[in-house]
Amino acid sequence: VQLQACGGGLVQAGGSLRLQCAASGRTFGAYTMGWFRQSPGKDSEFVAAIHWVGGTTLYADSVKGRFTISRDNAKRTVYLQMNSLKPEDTAVYYCAAKYWDLVRTREDYTYWGQGTLVTVSS
Repeated sequence: VQLQACGGGLVQAGGSLRLQCAASGRTFGAYTMGWFRQSPGKDSEFVAAIHWVGGTTLYADSVKGRFTISRDNAKRTVYLQMNSLKPEDTAVYYCAAKYWDLVRTREDYTYWGQGTLVTVSS
């Protein structure tokens, strides 16, 4: 299982970015896909997750109303649309996958992609 994330970059506060994560290697018909982030000196933080079947979503309170997670099953890709970005959103963002259950616990995710850096300037 491979996850390939991209879309990070430098943006001013109030701006937008869209991250994407492409999955390959096996079927994801029953997988939850999630996004986590980690800033220097801080623990990894859950951002959002989406169930592959039905599209049920979960969000961290810190991003609710600003970020939207979505998926394209045909392309096996998950997106994270980030709007109204704040300097505190600066972090390396990681996509992850796990079988079935929609959860926000990092330890429950089995597969991880490489990170993509998001920097929000004030």
